[in-house]
Amino acid sequence: MKLTSLKAQVRNIPDFPKKGILFRDITPLLKDAKSLKEIIARLARSLKGKKISAVVGIESRGFIFGTALATKLGVGFVPIRKKGKLPWKTHQIACTLEYGEEILEIHQDAVKRGQKVVIVDDLLATGGTAAAAVKLVEGIGGKVAKLAFVIELGFLDGRGKLKGHDVFSLIKY
Repeated sequence: MKLTSLKAQVRNIPDFPKKGILFRDITPLLKDAKSLKEIIARLARSLKGKKISAVVGIESRGFIFGTALATKLGVGFVPIRKKGKLPWKTHQIACTLEYGEEILEIHQDAVKRGQKVVIVDDLLATGGTAAAAVKLVEGIGGKVAKLAFVIELGFLDGRGKLKGHDVFSLIKY
């Protein structure tokens, strides 16, 4: 499947979640089995030679792609969630998101010291969420080998907050 075919399935929704935002809706990609399979295959290929021990997914759409990728790679999955959603001892960080501020958490024992992970999410926009995820993983001793996104909004320069890290995005705007 060609990348242009995947990009053509992304639905544009103007003024969502607020006026002036053009929302890139991935649900058409999710409901198409061939497209979803292709996305996971491309994300997996981007990790060739990285020796990943776990996939870290950012709430909530990062869970969709992250668990599928972890299954394909034969490794475990680690969730990063909003404050108060994880039941065990957590490490937390405040971050600025596209639409406000949030506190994100990861279980303190989610990643072993030195363990190589990939952080996965559906979208790289301003980079605030991804940068916070990197700090969370590193704060508990993990090593971020790569960050992988389905969509990147390049005009928002999220990569600027991820300097020094290997970043992959499938579809770019």
